[in-house]
Amino acid sequence: MRSDLPRRLLLGPGPSNVHPRVLRAMGRPLVGHLDPSFLALLDDVQAALRRLFGTENAFTLPLSAPGSAGMEACLVNLLEPDDDVVVGVAGVFGERMCEVARRAGARVTRVETEPGTALDDAAMAAAIAEVRPRVVSFVHAETSTGVCQPVEGIACAARDAGAFVVLDCVTSLAGLPLSLDAWGIDAAYSGTQKCLSCPPGLSPVSFSARAIERVQARRTPVQSWFLDVGLLAGYFGGERAYHHTAPVSAILGLAEGLRLVEEEGMETRAARHRGAAEQLIEGLRPLGFEPLVDAAHRLPMLTTLRLPEHVVADGEAKLRRALLDRYGIEVGGGLGKLAGRIWRVGLMGENARVINVEALLFALRRELGGARAPTPGV
Repeated sequence: MRSDLPRRLLLGPGPSNVHPRVLRAMGRPLVGHLDPSFLALLDDVQAALRRLFGTENAFTLPLSAPGSAGMEACLVNLLEPDDDVVVGVAGVFGERMCEVARRAGARVTRVETEPGTALDDAAMAAAIAEVRPRVVSFVHAETSTGVCQPVEGIACAARDAGAFVVLDCVTSLAGLPLSLDAWGIDAAYSGTQKCLSCPPGLSPVSFSARAIERVQARRTPVQSWFLDVGLLAGYFGGERAYHHTAPVSAILGLAEGLRLVEEEGMETRAARHRGAAEQLIEGLRPLGFEPLVDAAHRLPMLTTLRLPEHVVADGEAKLRRALLDRYGIEVGGGLGKLAGRIWRVGLMGENARVINVEALLFALRRELGGARAPTPGV
C-alpha cells in the first residue's frame, strides 16, 4: 500500500492546505470522547464556533461528518414528508439541496438563476409568498460558481412568511464575516476543509432555538438517526450522554484552527482573502483569464475565471494536469453548465497568501508562454 502521497499546493475549491499547527494538534495523544478534558475542549470549540457564525445559538457544534452531511442535517431535521421548501438554485450546491429535500419527501419549488449570477431577491420573495413553505434554503458562497449571495433580503421574506431559513456557509465560514442572528438564519452548516484550513471530515452546524422547537414538535421521526439533532443534543448539550464516538483528533485540529482565526481577527482575515483574490485576477488578466462573476457578487476565497479561447480549444484539463504534474499545484475545473469553460481557483484560509498567488502565476506564465518547467526531482 502506497504511503508516499505528493506534496501539493491546493488552490482548487477545497480542501485547502492545512496549517502546521493544526497538524501538530491532531497528533496529540488520544483521549476518550467522554474524557472530562476533551469535553472541556469541546465546550471551547462550540463557543468559538458561535462567535465565528455570529450567533448565540446554544445548539452549535462540529458534526462528525463532512459538509454535505451538514446540509442534510439542516434539511432533514426541519422538513417532514409533504412539507414545502423553496430552494434558491444558483449552482451545483443549490441543486444538491433540492435533491436532499426531495429524498426527505418534501415538495420542492426551485428558483433558479444563471450560473455566475446571484439569486434575485424579488424572484425568491415571490416564490415564498406563493408557496408559503416550511423551509427556504440557499447558498451563501456558491462553490461551483464563485458567487457571494446577499442574505438579508431573502431571509427577511422567508421569516415574514413564517418559514425556517437554511444557509449553506461551507465556503464562507472563516473567510467572510457571518451574522446568523442578525440575518435571521435558523440553521446553517459549513465544512472544516476550506477557510478554516483543517482536514475535511467535520461540519460545523448551528440551529436556532426556534429551529430546535420545530424539531421537537415534529409529527414523524427525523429521517436520519445519526443526524437527528434531538439525539445529538444529548452529547453536544449539557448532558454529554453517549451518542457516537466523536473524532477526537479531528476536533483537536479544529480547536487549533479556530484559535488561529481568533488570533488573526476576522476583519484582518477577510481583508487578506480579498487582497489575494484581487492580486490573482489582476495577475491573470494579461494571460487572457477574466472573472466570471461581477465584482459586486464575487467571492474573495473562490474565484471563477473564464478561460482564454485557446485554452478551451486545447482542452483545459490538459493545462490543469500540467500544473499538477510539473508544479504540484491543484486548481479546479468547472461543474455542470460551466464544465470546460471556467476554472475555480481557491485562495482559502492559509492559502490566501501572496506567495501562493505568485506560484500559480509563475507556473501559468511558463506554460502559456511555451516554456516547460523541469519535472520536480529530475
